[in-house]
Amino acid sequence: MRRIIELILIYAWAICAGALFLRLGAPLPWMIGPLVGVAGLYVAGVTRYAIPVKTRPLAQIIVAAQVGLAFSPAAFAVLLERGPLLVGMALATAACAGLAAWVLARLSGMGAVSALLSTIPTSPVEAATIAERLGLRPGGIIFAQTLRIAAIVVVVPVAIYAMEGWPERGGAPAGVLVPLNSAFLFAVAVATAFLFRAIGISNPFFLGALAGSAALTAAGVEPAPFGPVILGGAQVLLGTWLGSTFRRDLFRSAGGMIAPIIGSTLLFLILTAALAVLLSRLTPLGWQDLVLGAAPGGVTEMALTAKYLGLDVALITAFHLVRIFLIVPFIPAIAKALDRRIGH
Repeated sequence: MRRIIELILIYAWAICAGALFLRLGAPLPWMIGPLVGVAGLYVAGVTRYAIPVKTRPLAQIIVAAQVGLAFSPAAFAVLLERGPLLVGMALATAACAGLAAWVLARLSGMGAVSALLSTIPTSPVEAATIAERLGLRPGGIIFAQTLRIAAIVVVVPVAIYAMEGWPERGGAPAGVLVPLNSAFLFAVAVATAFLFRAIGISNPFFLGALAGSAALTAAGVEPAPFGPVILGGAQVLLGTWLGSTFRRDLFRSAGGMIAPIIGSTLLFLILTAALAVLLSRLTPLGWQDLVLGAAPGGVTEMALTAKYLGLDVALITAFHLVRIFLIVPFIPAIAKALDRRIGH
């Protein structure tokens, strides 16, 4: 009962933080608010409660199902036409990651492999698993990967707001709580998510739900989308889980590498943003879409950010999916090769 009460209090705190950020007119208030608020709790040592891991897949399914509704036949045709741009952006992001990793290694004294695993866009869990297989300490790597995702979730939408104009307080659409019956869409998303999991496909709860929803849309079924109350709940789940990963022991394990990690993370973001702005001058695409498509954040968080900011959700999701399939499967092999060639 004590643990249940503690979990309820954590989510109550997260919702209060989301309401505060909504009041301030911040972007993605129901995700950024809980992220910042809950991270403060854990860094301050107020709680060590392990937020159930299952909350993230649930949020991923909701977000992916909603994102899949943007993949109409017309959207698919446009994405196929822009295939070379998607691939090129993925490779350019990998190059930016390599440069940021080199800078991190030089500033921190961290080994090349550890610096690469701290920087390359992948999940913190995956990076830590690869590090442990190579005999590396995962603490600093987990901290760096978590900081990268959290920083991008916070910095990118705020930067776009700052450049495009800050809305009036209370104007964030994600905070409007209007219930909507979307049981059919959710059922299809859950079924395809677990199918992808059974097959062994990476990130099944996002990719599976996305595939199921996109298939319905492409077939002309057009199920009812989730209402803002459901998307707001998914944001709270994502923000709370991500905020809870900022633990005191992560800061201790990172030690003197915190400043170099922060610096390399910002450098990575600046490099990808500059690349995106440059491409916007050479293509008909808006710089906002390209910046969000190039941002090395998690696909779930970036898709949700794109939807909230009213950008091209299908295009931005495609950018991240192409990057995932082109880069993530090869990270273990690249890390092992680098380790054999120049050591940790």
